[in-house]
Amino acid sequence: QVQLVESGGGLVQPGGSLRLSCAASGSIGRINAMGWYRQAPGKERELVAGISSGGITNYADSVKDRFTISRDNAKNSVTLQMNSLKPEDTAVYYCNADLRASSEYFARPFWGQGTQVTVSP
Repeated sequence: QVQLVESGGGLVQPGGSLRLSCAASGSIGRINAMGWYRQAPGKERELVAGISSGGITNYADSVKDRFTISRDNAKNSVTLQMNSLKPEDTAVYYCNADLRASSEYFARPFWGQGTQVTVSP
């Protein structure tokens, strides 16, 4: 059984930093792209940052130059370093992986349970 487990959310003041981590565990065949999404109250879930298996990254315009995504393929993990946080970054952040379990033929999306990030004075 494949799981994505996140850590690192919390409360931070505007201008502060947080680091989110996510590790995939279980019977993993292959992980393709990984990424972070977020969902604020009353809003749709949106892509924050993504990274391919080869390390190519993409970011939402709202977080460019503030957030950095990275991954460790050996550890099946992805990290989101968030700097210069703003109140509008407040949301539940979800880890996502396009992943093929060893018992399956095709890759499909897997999601973490979500971690709350609150940016407030």
